[in-house]
Amino acid sequence: MRSEELFNEAKKYLPGGVNSPVRSYQPYPFFAQEAEGPRIRDADGNTYLDYCLAYGPMVMGHANPVVMGAVLNQMSRGTAFGVPTEKETELAREVVNRVPCAEMVRFVSTGTEATMSAIRLSRAGCGRKKIIKFEGAYHGAHDYALVKSGSGAVGLPDSPGVPEETTKNTILAPFNNEEALVEIFDQLGEEIAAIILEPVMGNVGCIEPKQGYLKFLRKLTQENDSILIFDEVITGFRLSRGGAQEYYGVTPDLVTLGKILGGGFPMGALAGKKELMEMITPSGDVYQAGTFNGNPISITAGLTTMELLDNNFYNDLNSSGNQMRSGIQDILDDKSLNYQVAGLVSMFQIYFTEKEVWNYADAKTSDTGKFSRYFHELLREGVFIPPSQFECCFLSTAHSPRDINTTLHAIENSITRAESI
Repeated sequence: MRSEELFNEAKKYLPGGVNSPVRSYQPYPFFAQEAEGPRIRDADGNTYLDYCLAYGPMVMGHANPVVMGAVLNQMSRGTAFGVPTEKETELAREVVNRVPCAEMVRFVSTGTEATMSAIRLSRAGCGRKKIIKFEGAYHGAHDYALVKSGSGAVGLPDSPGVPEETTKNTILAPFNNEEALVEIFDQLGEEIAAIILEPVMGNVGCIEPKQGYLKFLRKLTQENDSILIFDEVITGFRLSRGGAQEYYGVTPDLVTLGKILGGGFPMGALAGKKELMEMITPSGDVYQAGTFNGNPISITAGLTTMELLDNNFYNDLNSSGNQMRSGIQDILDDKSLNYQVAGLVSMFQIYFTEKEVWNYADAKTSDTGKFSRYFHELLREGVFIPPSQFECCFLSTAHSPRDINTTLHAIENSITRAESI
């Protein structure tokens, strides 16, 4: 198999043979050759209906001709300049016009940079050190966010090389639990700079907030003069024109964006209230910089993508999501399987557990072995999803109703075989 050969060669030069751990699965990952629309083809000539979509960015499908045309035109003019371009302002204006909390924007290259900068800005804005994040949430691969449960609510490093002195200021809390947050603020309210959260937890499968929970967080942070950060790297421009904050009607102080914002190219952004954003260099003293911040290729791809994301786009995407989730639920009901179908709009996942999933502890009751069998059976059926139970699946407008019906047939076959092993 060509992918196996490529993987064995890659292991000589790349740690684990991959450039990100989520791409690794047993016995080896397939190596992509090309992709177009809703499909991806591997080095062995196999074609898959793709619901990973590069972990979310390809909301228009792969190699969208309008986006690619604009990018190719920009490439002929230059790929990086080291000085501002007019398009940076145009895309920033579009973000401000769409996202409720956004009054100013700083473009960066990754979601990790965006969340790292949001935390730094929050600490400077409040003059406090501690932040709260939720168990199981992923906010990038930097020291303040790589935290696991420790004694009490204080987090411990989730990776070798992260000092405990760093994570002692990161407090973990269970998602969708109001009492836990109240208790933390009762004890440490005057020390907490910010709460950072994915309004929909997309890095532990797909967990929505309970009704009223985001409004509770907004009220709690305002009462304690803390900053509320929505990490919308995944949900930004996917749930609605203005992201999760528009969808749920809750406006944070800061938001981090990525994935869809770059139209398939590396991109992140920090946006929020003007009084906070103007604290960032050079208008203020909170340092943030990057050689490829606002690079013209990503900016062009993002600006072109934004032009395509109109109301019809969201109506179509929501219709596709409903078709997928209801179809999966029908399959489970028909087989008398009480697994959990999660998701909203164009996000979906199956949790292989009978327990309702409202937080990370609930998600961990899933049968990951069974999910792995399901994943591999789907590959044999020509369907690619993220290989982990604790990731989210995504739809694009390139997925047709016929594609979804084909996928549902594959899901039914795959669940049947996963259950019989």
